[in-house]
Amino acid sequence: MNVFEALRHDHEVQRDLLNRLEDTQGAEQLRQQNFAKLKDELSQHAAAEEKCFYAQLLTVDLTQDKARHSVAEHKEMDDLVEELAEIDYSSPQWLQKFKDLKHLVSHHLDEEEQEVFQMAGKALTDKQKEYLGEQYRNEMERHRKAS
Repeated sequence: MNVFEALRHDHEVQRDLLNRLEDTQGAEQLRQQNFAKLKDELSQHAAAEEKCFYAQLLTVDLTQDKARHSVAEHKEMDDLVEELAEIDYSSPQWLQKFKDLKHLVSHHLDEEEQEVFQMAGKALTDKQKEYLGEQYRNEMERHRKAS
């Protein structure tokens, strides 16, 4: 599994959690549980992705700007997640802020898959793609065991 396949797999996990959360109107406990899962998933994914994918892309002129942009979006998502954690789960304000997060995460994932992956595909060798995929999966496994 190369780095793009590994990242796409986790992107699907995130999309699924976002959709499940959006469907939790009135189910405060379920919302809280799914939000905790999403928070962990986004945090672990961003850390592993930055270490094992974006660190490499930052060293290549072709992909440097896109990599910086994506890392900045990780920070925006993290900030929104922290704001959501401070809002009562049953509040209409929570759902509105969550929709902002869902929009940002969806945009980020789409942009990565449609733009960043295309540029990275040109900048990385097949061997690098495989190696980075292995590194990313190992890093995610380490994060999941630690949580």
